[in-house]
Amino acid sequence: MLLLRRLRLPLSRPLISSSASGSSSCWSSTRRGRGAMASSSSSSAAVVAEGSAARRFWIAASTREAAFAAYTPFLLSLTAGNLRLDSFRHYIAQDAHFLHAFARAYEMAEECADDDDERATIAALRKAVLQELNLHASVLQEWGVNPTEEIPPSLATTKYTDFLLATAAGKVDGTKGSDKMVTPFEKTKIAAYTVGAMAPCMRLYAYLGKELTEFLKQNENHPYKKWINTYGSSDFEDNALQIEELLDKLSVSLTGEELEIIGKLYQQAMRLEVEFFSAQHVDQPVVAPLSKYCDPKYKLLVFSDFDLTCTIVDSSAILAEIAILSYQKPSQNGTDNTLNRTKSADLRNSWNILSKQYMEEYEECMERLLPSEEARSLDYDQLYKGLEVLAEFEKLANSRVVDSGVLRGMNLEDIRKAGERLILQDGCRDFFQKIGKTRESLNLDIHILSYCWCAELIRSAFSSVGCLDGLNIHSNEFAFEGSVSTGQIERKMQSPLDKVEKFKSIKRDTDNTTPLLTVYIGDSVGDLLCLLEADIGIVVGSSTTLRRVGKQFGVSFVPLFPGLVDKQRQLTEQEAYVFKARAGVLYTVSSWSEIHAFILGNDFS
Repeated sequence: MLLLRRLRLPLSRPLISSSASGSSSCWSSTRRGRGAMASSSSSSAAVVAEGSAARRFWIAASTREAAFAAYTPFLLSLTAGNLRLDSFRHYIAQDAHFLHAFARAYEMAEECADDDDERATIAALRKAVLQELNLHASVLQEWGVNPTEEIPPSLATTKYTDFLLATAAGKVDGTKGSDKMVTPFEKTKIAAYTVGAMAPCMRLYAYLGKELTEFLKQNENHPYKKWINTYGSSDFEDNALQIEELLDKLSVSLTGEELEIIGKLYQQAMRLEVEFFSAQHVDQPVVAPLSKYCDPKYKLLVFSDFDLTCTIVDSSAILAEIAILSYQKPSQNGTDNTLNRTKSADLRNSWNILSKQYMEEYEECMERLLPSEEARSLDYDQLYKGLEVLAEFEKLANSRVVDSGVLRGMNLEDIRKAGERLILQDGCRDFFQKIGKTRESLNLDIHILSYCWCAELIRSAFSSVGCLDGLNIHSNEFAFEGSVSTGQIERKMQSPLDKVEKFKSIKRDTDNTTPLLTVYIGDSVGDLLCLLEADIGIVVGSSTTLRRVGKQFGVSFVPLFPGLVDKQRQLTEQEAYVFKARAGVLYTVSSWSEIHAFILGNDFS
């Protein structure tokens, strides 16, 4: 779709960042849905007072690291209830090492605390850790493991405990050790640093416990019910709240630089927690990360839309704005350029008329293609026929734009600069960067299928963040005379039908000596056929139109994490093929971090 297809925004607002690393605008929040793994992320973040340090640190870390933890083979298998007992026994033994370090860190923080209330809170939290250790011992005994047996800590466990105890000892960059601290304020600062390194573990476990508790409703005899209930309990949530409130209290008197140190410690602790979960031994088939599931059985083909899937705004609006602004540039000879300013105003007016007409007719088109009754299961053939109506509409809309002359006179360099400053969705850049680094070793190909009028804009957007290597871009192209656009479009991909035919042709042309597994990532009705043709269709964002159309044709939308838990339950020792095209189920995500975690795993996978 090539006009302001879901972007009901005036062009007078900026559509790109002023720099390549600019922050996203407020519009992006209206574009993104909140999936199951993110539903309690925001609520957990709100457990302490507005503006608190603990809340800010959690928000900064949770979108990426919480997803990376949840999608580890260990937690996914545990949630599905088919994690082998040997793996869980190993985890419990490793966690016991960590809890001993946690208890010791609390003891050291208590010694540094300056206030009786703070010391009492730390003592209560340490008592809770000791109770947790007793639980671990009882679980080990239930499953025939001697809790006194010495099981050495793994490398990931040691990294985490060393970091925690070093922080509690005051061995933080830019600070003196606690043994050299003289004043009560200096010691309080070390207590704050220590609590800052411990709070993320508590909040992450409370978050995961709450998320995983939902799955106990599906299986009353879940083998890990006791573990899940422990961390999903109100008591554990209270402990997480308690340490967050303590962190806020200890942070009140700190400078901005000292708060920044706590933020770094918090992030480091979260990363070490993810590494800890990733390091747990899981010797069984798993559905995530998908790259591990595929290797060496399948070649993985990943497809993605661009506008509002990778970006926070639609490229059509950006390109139109470039054309309009090109007439506002001062003339090279310094003379008054009244004629060009008038032309710019006329172009803006033309674009606004085109946009309004498009939005009105698009809604009418959606109503025409919907069947009168909701299908009970996927009716792909009827959906295809319905989208033929949309295809004709899109072609007509493109012709109107070309005939208007709005796209004439753009400089190629301006388009490239706009692409370089284009803001990508949170986590999108990291995903494509890791694809570029690991693509060959993973036996994976990546393709962009886009309605964007100008593929050069897409190339510039990915090139500017180091993601262009190995990326196959399939889109339309502007026609140029020299370096100036003629206003014509080389139309290669205008409709859902064009997209799905390109999707199929890429599959046909890919070396078929190894079976293929396909993933498509999209956000709109224009992506619907490709989403269903892929073995795994992933929906980014919260398009109500996509859901309404999909539902009417028998499509189900399932949050990705619960969907994978269900697939993990289906996976057997024979590693049966659990993903199937045209199954009628699409998976929804709240962020690209979930996609990254599912397909590629985290940095420690």
